[in-house]
Amino acid sequence: MFQSLTDNLERAFKVLKGQGKVSEINVAETMKEVRKALLDADVSYKIAKDLTDKVKKEAIGQNVLNAISPSQLMVKIVHDELVQLMGAEHAELNLKSSPSVILMAGLQGSGKTTHAAKLAHFLKTKKTKKVLLVAGDVYRPAAIDQLKVLAGQIGVDVFTEEGNKKPVDLAKKGIAYAKQWGHNVVIIDTAGRLAIDEEMMDEIANIKSAVNPHEILFVVDSMTGQDAVNTAKAFHDRLDFDGIILTKLDGDTRGGAALTIRYVVEKPIKFVGLGEKMEDLDIFYPARMADRILGMGDIVSFVEKAQEQYDEESARKMQKRLAKNQFNFNDFVEQIQQIKKMGNMKTLMGMLPGMGKAMKDMDVDDDAFKSIEAIIGSMTPFERENPEAISGSRRKRIALGSGTTIQDVNKLLKQFESSRKVMKMVATGGRKDLMKMFNGM
Repeated sequence: MFQSLTDNLERAFKVLKGQGKVSEINVAETMKEVRKALLDADVSYKIAKDLTDKVKKEAIGQNVLNAISPSQLMVKIVHDELVQLMGAEHAELNLKSSPSVILMAGLQGSGKTTHAAKLAHFLKTKKTKKVLLVAGDVYRPAAIDQLKVLAGQIGVDVFTEEGNKKPVDLAKKGIAYAKQWGHNVVIIDTAGRLAIDEEMMDEIANIKSAVNPHEILFVVDSMTGQDAVNTAKAFHDRLDFDGIILTKLDGDTRGGAALTIRYVVEKPIKFVGLGEKMEDLDIFYPARMADRILGMGDIVSFVEKAQEQYDEESARKMQKRLAKNQFNFNDFVEQIQQIKKMGNMKTLMGMLPGMGKAMKDMDVDDDAFKSIEAIIGSMTPFERENPEAISGSRRKRIALGSGTTIQDVNKLLKQFESSRKVMKMVATGGRKDLMKMFNGM
């Protein structure tokens, strides 16, 4: 995500390295590079110029503070302007009514049905809402079946009416059903449409008039760049939507849509899609996104994802086991499962400061733990509980059973033992020993 923009901005800030004062000449040179980086990221010229003009005005003549370089000062100023460009604060959904009605809109193929289900999963798990999905796409073959399958995966209800080809009627009946059965959020999926298709645009406008939704969310594919921005404007002119779900942001190395869509339509990005799993829907925080664009990572989001899987009682028990050096492969597998629940591996790693650049050319597979789990799965219960008892003959059997090599098994055992030593030091508070180990490494 944003990797090209991050790299180009980093090169732009190098212009100021070694300078003692931010002057008009070196600021102008840097801003020229920043503007070029934004244009390469598919940001429109007008917006790129507007942002760099504001940064230039803010930066010229500022004395560099003690222990801070001009490039660091410029990064802060650019960061603040990027945050403002993307909306300053994150925007909440309007969920004050019961049931709250959310209408999904967007182009054909933008991912409305998938993201209707992702949003339902988010509201169910994070907001403890009882959600009803209404299958209002009566035109696309298998759209209703798709919604039913996704709803089954996340455990929410779906309202359908076989043979009913009137989306307005379906939406109204779905809301009535929600009131009857105590659902406090209704998400209405709709058919994809083209901005130039007047008949289809009239239809969704009629749904809006009939049900008076509390939220209209426009779902748009970030990979389409400036086309996404133009489409958003066309839909907004007709629907006056409340917010945006930007999909496929994990595959967009340029990021122009995320930077400029808020500026053009003056409505906030509320969520971003960062993967294919139902869990891969994140609240959009402008400040955190600016951090990631400037290569600072997003440690706050990383910690939040970890805390979602955090079980205080389990952690207490684990600390006791670590302190007694009883950590074994059963515990190891449990930790792997917790990490996998946090989401897409490459996205998670990209949240760590400095990791985005390090991983630029790496292909991090979500199945990265597969061979490790296979090796541990081939161990006997005794071996999982007593890793030190795994002899040469046992290693050979484990390798054959897991479809790996003895070298793979040896590597895992070595890594496990190193991890166990480090975790014991942390659990027992042996920071001096830990620092000695790191210094030695």
